[in-house]
Amino acid sequence: MAAINGIGWFQIGTDQPQEAERFYGGLFGWTFSEAAPNYRFVSTPDPDGPQGGIADTSGGGPNHAVFSVLVADVDATCAAAEAAGGKVLVNRTAGEGTRIAHLLDPAGNQFQIYQPPAS
Repeated sequence: MAAINGIGWFQIGTDQPQEAERFYGGLFGWTFSEAAPNYRFVSTPDPDGPQGGIADTSGGGPNHAVFSVLVADVDATCAAAEAAGGKVLVNRTAGEGTRIAHLLDPAGNQFQIYQPPAS
């Protein structure tokens, strides 16, 4: 697992998940496995690097490729991002209690933060 404030995950959101798997699998040798409906885990050849997922947006949201930073407190990090000129797009609890937020930096670049559920 990544350290706090380290990149611990990436996500590719697409309305064409099979095409994304074909593209990234062929280009980089990534493999894929079922995680949940409309979500597949991505495994890269780097066992120490961040892993990720492909989300099937089914056209319900924009296509995206974002990195995710592990944080100690999603709400505090959202407040700090806004104070620094960023913007919070989404702040919610996802499956199994993981907190996630999608943010924009001051230049408009999107990224994600997440906080695992309390143990």
